[in-house]
Amino acid sequence: MKVKKNDTVLVISGKDAGKTAKVLVAIPKTNRVVVDGVNVQKKHKKARSAQDVSQIVNQSGAIDASNVMVVCSACGKATRVGYKIEGDKKVRVCKKCGAILDAGKEAKEVKKETKKKAKKETADKAEAK
Repeated sequence: MKVKKNDTVLVISGKDAGKTAKVLVAIPKTNRVVVDGVNVQKKHKKARSAQDVSQIVNQSGAIDASNVMVVCSACGKATRVGYKIEGDKKVRVCKKCGAILDAGKEAKEVKKETKKKAKKETADKAEAK
């Protein structure tokens, strides 16, 4: 599944089409995601004791992962997700701008490694001249 928890996504179909929000839960077994404020459902909560109060609670329901597109943090556009091998890690990349989508520590490490490699290459080219 190309969508992960804490990704910012754009809903592309359904009654909430056009909304942009954060993924709260990803369920890869059923290929569904729970997005904050999307597919809001009412749940009737019964009082379990004399002190509790019965109430109607709004909660976000799951939608199919094919109905959302990941929003790239670098270019700010909804994009398809590609994969790239950086060092010994497989990372998700934006198909529009090529930026790394994984916001974890691994992505930051990979970015640092690629910057170091680029600096070394430019230094080597400068020395060769």
